[in-house]
Amino acid sequence: MPAPPIQLSETWFDARETERIARALEGRVAGNGPFGRTVEGRLQKLLGGHRVLLTTSCTHAMELALLALGIGPGQEVICPSFTFVSTANAILRVGAQPVFADIEDHALGLDPQDVLRRISARTAALLPVHYAGIAADMDPLLAIARDRGFKVVEDAAHGLGASFRGRPLGTLGDAGCLSFHETKNVTCGEGGALVVGDPATAERAEVIREKGTNRSAFLRGEVDKYTWVAEGSSYILSDVLAAMLDAQLDKLDEIQARRARVASRYRAELGEWAEAHQVRLPPVDEARRGNDHLFYLLLPDEATRDRCLSELRARGVMAAFHYVPLHSSPHGRRLGTTGNLPVTERVARTLLRLPLHPRLSEEDVDRVVGALKQALP
Repeated sequence: MPAPPIQLSETWFDARETERIARALEGRVAGNGPFGRTVEGRLQKLLGGHRVLLTTSCTHAMELALLALGIGPGQEVICPSFTFVSTANAILRVGAQPVFADIEDHALGLDPQDVLRRISARTAALLPVHYAGIAADMDPLLAIARDRGFKVVEDAAHGLGASFRGRPLGTLGDAGCLSFHETKNVTCGEGGALVVGDPATAERAEVIREKGTNRSAFLRGEVDKYTWVAEGSSYILSDVLAAMLDAQLDKLDEIQARRARVASRYRAELGEWAEAHQVRLPPVDEARRGNDHLFYLLLPDEATRDRCLSELRARGVMAAFHYVPLHSSPHGRRLGTTGNLPVTERVARTLLRLPLHPRLSEEDVDRVVGALKQALP
């Protein structure tokens, strides 16, 4: 019998998630319940005291951030084209226009120099993405925003547990957005969180998240009844999913250690091979400490990447590419976002992701490395 395929990403659940979910089902299962409040407090501690509001997805966290910060129609938000569609969708959903900038070569984050070229009279915010759990070049991006009065919303979907100059990703700008999708280091299937440092912004976001009501203040005993106080929507995470997330946070250190072990093996086993074949591995940068969310290779050209991808899959290694640049996508072209983004286009043509998740065994890593070296001997 052939060995089972090695998946690109897998969740790691055990009796802890089952026990928490069972407890949640005995009580209040809607949002803003006991597990939700517990998880928000745990994340707040992990993130240095910033307020955390759980949401149904990172997409919704970004929408909520932009709404709470007053970004809307007639304004532009500069973001990378090399990102998942949620980054641009969140901008569009609040009525603003995404403006795509190139990424910098070092860590594949938003390029500050190209951002400067994209600024217009309508620019209101920057939305950098921390790709693969490695920080974008935040010092110059924050300086650009500070000098011009722009807001900064971090797409830290990949970023829980990573940092920039010792500060957790998601806490550097005016707001940060986390993902707990099943592909992320910590997951509840679908979910996200908004991270904010400013109390007034947090209060606006809390009202928007709760359908435009002050229900959260009511549940805390701050008002004697709740009512409709502003325009809002429904972005709050069910307590059943928060219970799952609570169990995942119990395992956070072990999850990170398992992922780090796999990434370390890849670096050790592929270092000489990569140098010989002009292949780039993810950067190691003390200022931008990653969380081993993704392990990618940048191959010398598209043909080599595609050959490796095909041969790895033929050997049962479910490697993958990342992303189709948004400016070149069908909807991006309809929006008129085409432009010259050379680093984005080169990276999209040559990037290959290797399997990385906490259930990979040493034998699995050996299979991945062996298959790669057979694909590109």
